[in-house]
Amino acid sequence: MLQVSVISPEAVLYEGAADSVVAPAFDGEVGILTGHAPMLTLLGTGELRLGGGAGARRFTVEGGFLQVADNHVRVVTEKAQSA
Repeated sequence: MLQVSVISPEAVLYEGAADSVVAPAFDGEVGILTGHAPMLTLLGTGELRLGGGAGARRFTVEGGFLQVADNHVRVVTEKAQSA
């Protein structure tokens, strides 16, 4: 299970667990599952998807970065809203 934080300048939009994360990187989509190698990437514009069965969530994001370390995924974005 991944621990995920989605943060924008206005608020913490989500903090909790997810089975998977699919994010719009600056050069295409990136998928994250439990056990992913450490990574840091710039975000582009698009849909951020957090998988969790019935608890799946979606956000529209613009810019920022995504960090993966020790099954923690941090998404810090310039602009985000629930999709």
